[in-house]
Amino acid sequence: MSHYHAVVWIDHAEAHVLEFTSDAVERKRVRNPHPQQVHHKAGGVGSGKAAPDAAYLKDVASNLADAKEILVLGPGNAKLELLRYLHRHAPSVEANIVGVETADHPTDAQAVAHARKYFAAADRMQPQL
Repeated sequence: MSHYHAVVWIDHAEAHVLEFTSDAVERKRVRNPHPQQVHHKAGGVGSGKAAPDAAYLKDVASNLADAKEILVLGPGNAKLELLRYLHRHAPSVEANIVGVETADHPTDAQAVAHARKYFAAADRMQPQL
C-alpha cells in the first residue's frame, strides 16, 4: 500500500518507516544486519566513526520510494548519513524529504502523531492557489 506521507525514525541499528494517512498507518521495520559501534574505546586509533552501511541505507531508501513527502527523525548522525546516501544514490527519494529533526526514541505512535502535526503545519505554510 502506498501513502502520500511518511516518517522515518532511524539510528545505526534500525529504521522505522511509517507511511500514513489521516486514519491508517503502515509500519515497516528495517534492521541493520551489521550494526556497528559508533564510538571507540579510550586510547584507540582513528576517529572511532564507522562508515555508513550502504546496504542498510539502500533498504531504508527502497522502503521510502513510494512516499511523496517524508519527514526524517533520529537521535544522531544516522539521519544525516541517510540524507547523504539519498543524495548520491536515490535523488528521487531525496527530493521528497521535507524535513529533518532530532528525536530520541519515540514510539511509532508518537512519531506518526508528530509527523501529522508537522505535515499539517507545513501544508498551511504552502501558498494557496
